[in-house]
Amino acid sequence: MQRQLKKNPLDPRILYRVFAIALFLYLFLGFMVLPCLNTLTSIFTTRDASGAIDPFAVIRFFFAGSMPTFVGNSLKLAICLIVTVNVVGISIVLLTEYFDIKGARILRLGYTTTLIYSGVALVTGYQFLYDKDGILTTWLFQFFPGMNKQWFSGFAAVLFTMTFACTSNHALFLRNAIRGIDYNTVEAARNMGASPFKVLFRVVLPTLLPTLFSLTVMTFITGLCAMSAPTLLGYDSINPEIVRLAGSSPADEAFPQARAALLSIILALFTIVLLTTLNHYERKGHYLSVSKTKARLVKQKLNNPVANILMHIFAYVLFVIYMTPVVMIVVFSFQNYTAIRAKALDFSNWTLINYFGQENYEYMTSRGKLRTRVGSISGLFSNTDTVGGIRLSLIMSAIAAALACVIVVIAVNYIFKHRGKKRSIVVESCLLFPWLLPTILICYSYRIFFNGNVWYVLGQNLYWKENVRFLIIMAYTVVKLPFSLRMIKASYYAIDEELEDAAKNLGASPFYTFLRVKLPIILPSVLAVFALNFNALFTEYDMSATFHSSYAKSYAMVIQNMCNEEGREGYNVNASGRRCASTVFIMIVSGIVLYLVYGRGSRDLGERLEAKEKRRRRMAKWKARLGIAPAKADNTEPRQPQAP
Repeated sequence: MQRQLKKNPLDPRILYRVFAIALFLYLFLGFMVLPCLNTLTSIFTTRDASGAIDPFAVIRFFFAGSMPTFVGNSLKLAICLIVTVNVVGISIVLLTEYFDIKGARILRLGYTTTLIYSGVALVTGYQFLYDKDGILTTWLFQFFPGMNKQWFSGFAAVLFTMTFACTSNHALFLRNAIRGIDYNTVEAARNMGASPFKVLFRVVLPTLLPTLFSLTVMTFITGLCAMSAPTLLGYDSINPEIVRLAGSSPADEAFPQARAALLSIILALFTIVLLTTLNHYERKGHYLSVSKTKARLVKQKLNNPVANILMHIFAYVLFVIYMTPVVMIVVFSFQNYTAIRAKALDFSNWTLINYFGQENYEYMTSRGKLRTRVGSISGLFSNTDTVGGIRLSLIMSAIAAALACVIVVIAVNYIFKHRGKKRSIVVESCLLFPWLLPTILICYSYRIFFNGNVWYVLGQNLYWKENVRFLIIMAYTVVKLPFSLRMIKASYYAIDEELEDAAKNLGASPFYTFLRVKLPIILPSVLAVFALNFNALFTEYDMSATFHSSYAKSYAMVIQNMCNEEGREGYNVNASGRRCASTVFIMIVSGIVLYLVYGRGSRDLGERLEAKEKRRRRMAKWKARLGIAPAKADNTEPRQPQAP
């Protein structure tokens, strides 16, 4: 067969392979390698006042200016987050999965609220509570008039917000890891007289070290590359400074683009070192259960009454911290703008104006004249800007999430087909390449490289007008490729090779085998990855701020701009109310997506077939009650499908 293929270069299979390789190389070089190389070279091609190229001008400016402060602040935040996020993240998992705490299911729902709203929506939710005009700050000021109303800003505010925002990974991955612990080892330690806490520190936590180490690295990178929380809460870190410099002009300050590129490269170096360290320790460490037959973990009871009471108090204090922003945002989304501005609940005046409808706003000018702004008080779904932001974010997020899953599924199928060969290693390394770079570097590189008539894309300017939407979709897709690869690749190990061999023996083609055998098995994992990618991109703020353009205002950018302009000259009077309604809408959309994937979509093929059969029997039962004649039963033997 191979000789025959070599003799016929126009064979469709050879043409398909050549086209696939050429397309892969074109996309990899054009949307991963070349933009980043352009950013790197821009650092050493800056010109001085005389117009001569000075390759070390930016580096000298780095040490002489305030840029090391931004790097130090980001490192400080990342290091502190490692401690706080791990403490809170491990605590919420142990309280709901390991210890016997009353109301664990309710607690779990509260702890996982960060899965349905994150990013700028979560930060603005905390601002709504703790800002200088926040609900809780206003209430506390009534009891303590001497308190500083601007206490929720700077490093402490960012650390507090991101501590509870970044526990989503613990709720997902650490929970699965602790559920996989063999209870036989725990029971053996308890039978030897070990206390519950000694078993926890000597038996349970060492088993979780690989997962904890991965979560620690992810937390460090998240803190290092933080964008929305430092921007909104006033903390000088690397990413907000990169975005500011990217939008600056050389007439305003010295070579801003080159300085932004240098900060991006510094972030990339930190990320590369961390991921290299992670891979080294993953290969070095071995933490396995020694029991041949695993037993399901049983929740541990605290026999000491004092410890039991303190543990319950700690659990519900965390629950209140997680749930207070959610409850307050939902409640105030049904209040009018006067109640929201005064941060005072008025249970006698519920309204839907923050969601639907429009009202006129009358106000007195500085000259004492009464003016009316028609439709200035508008709801979320009655405001042109918010509706446009929702539509654009939905489309871009769905396309990027689906495109990342399709690319990864095709690539992983190729990797497993050529497992152990150099070509599969090359493909996998290329898809993991974006993980070596911070998100801000990828987006900044796109903005600089494609802002012009670029030969690589047939002379098109992808940063011009509506073209920037395509650029954002590509950035979304590239950023989500590594995560999608790790998750979907893990699901491929569940495919039994005998099923594929059986399909081949029946004469099925590789494409038919993939569609009818492999895809149904990995479909729950693919849908789960799509849901996580979509939810993360739908409320995404960091990349949207980098690609700031009037032609591509994402949902998060629209919300933030409205709140910054709230009440000016009578415009956007109820922007805070729309922000509450927007957060509720985000939570509903994200919750529905997660339910469809993790609730219904997480079932395997057998469970889905069983559910389908139950629906069929239920429908037949209702038809019988309504007297609808059922269709004639077909007693013939079902025809076996023929393989192509």
